[in-house]
Amino acid sequence: MTPEEFRRYGHWLVEWLADYRAGMEGLPVMSGLRPGAVRDRLPAAPPEASEPFSDILRDLDAVVLPGLSHWQHPRFYGYFPGNGELSGVLADFLSTGLGVVGLSWQASPALTEIEDVTVDWMRQAIGLSPAWTGVIQDTASTSTLVALISARERATDYALAHGGLQGEERPLAVYVSAHSHSSVDKGALMAGIGRDTLRLVPFDAGYAMRPEALAEMIAADLAAGLHPCAIVATTGTTATTAIDPIEPIAEVARRFGVWLHVDAAMAGSAMILPECRWMWRGIEGADSIVLNPHKWLGVPFDCSLYYVRDPQHLMRVMSTNPSFLQTAVDGQVRTLRDWGIPLGRRFRALKLWFVLREQGLEGLRARLRRDLDNAAWLADAVRGMPDWAVVAPAPLQTVCIRHRPQALDGEALDRHTLGWVERLNRSGAAYLTPAVLDGRWMARVSIGALATERRHVEALWRDIRAAAEGSAPPA
Repeated sequence: MTPEEFRRYGHWLVEWLADYRAGMEGLPVMSGLRPGAVRDRLPAAPPEASEPFSDILRDLDAVVLPGLSHWQHPRFYGYFPGNGELSGVLADFLSTGLGVVGLSWQASPALTEIEDVTVDWMRQAIGLSPAWTGVIQDTASTSTLVALISARERATDYALAHGGLQGEERPLAVYVSAHSHSSVDKGALMAGIGRDTLRLVPFDAGYAMRPEALAEMIAADLAAGLHPCAIVATTGTTATTAIDPIEPIAEVARRFGVWLHVDAAMAGSAMILPECRWMWRGIEGADSIVLNPHKWLGVPFDCSLYYVRDPQHLMRVMSTNPSFLQTAVDGQVRTLRDWGIPLGRRFRALKLWFVLREQGLEGLRARLRRDLDNAAWLADAVRGMPDWAVVAPAPLQTVCIRHRPQALDGEALDRHTLGWVERLNRSGAAYLTPAVLDGRWMARVSIGALATERRHVEALWRDIRAAAEGSAPPA
């Protein structure tokens, strides 16, 4: 493709994306395709000859668009807000177009230094002290894996430099709530700690980790000959956005000398609101934190911020210095390949930089407060209706609900819940994701798409009641 062709087709693609965003509200939220429908539209073998680029672009409408569930839709309430501010979309486009790779500072100085600045801007915005230093990773899963590897190496006095875990006499143990994200389990496995010593700490009535139970489990494991390695606390759990009490958990971590990692992947964005910082009171006692601006904040996926209090420890664990990457300025600059797993990195900081500048903290705060108000409105509306319940605290923008007619219980209630959620999703009117809570299915309503206003939430509540009450048997 020549620069002139790129110019022509690039303009066309920007127009297509602008029309897509502008007209999205008229689309069904969830794709209605059957499994394999997209694959059936594609050739089984790669093309031998080049195709006109206009033909490729036409397939956006014929092949791609029908197979999408629209995360930017104002009636998307599934999973978590996966927002992509258009300013960040342009930044991602720019990053790919520039085509630079951050192997070292010298490979592209702006890549490193803009990342340094924007990550520190976010540190200030969320109220962390200057004791924290951050870096951009791809996702919270990677950040959590890096945290667990760092915890492992501190606990073993850098076992990676000699025999690894094979030389350890005492098995390592990691402590998490049963409501923590599945990436913590996966990270413990990938870090070589294993499932046998992954400890699920009991939780309270609000689904938050119980610090006294954590302390008892650690003491019992020490007595049994295990080596407590890491605690992962969560500010905003996946299913219910429960808030683990960081301050007393940090005290337990200090008492036993255990690494404390705080997963604030979704809820961390709310820390730009001073009124929400009670949710991680005691955060200065943690060793590492992750939050994802590519969720609620609005930076396009993927952009995960990982903060540590001891960067020298992180670099000792993660550093590598092959001769072909060494430069004359290495002692004067930050070498970001020593702050995570990959050697190379994309220019992810551009989209964080663009969004922070284009929105400003005032604009971001206003949108998050709007979403919190909409969630509070929905929770009140649900509580005010017979046979409906909000089944978990709703401190953030996720409301967990259940319709429970008196005639239904047990597996029949589960079938009813999954049935009305599926009908609602298949209708195209909205998209929700169900989850299990206390052994029974419920529906999660995750409010926070960029375009979601009160009228959309009010319409959602009407659609939910129609989907559920219209299918319920008489009491």
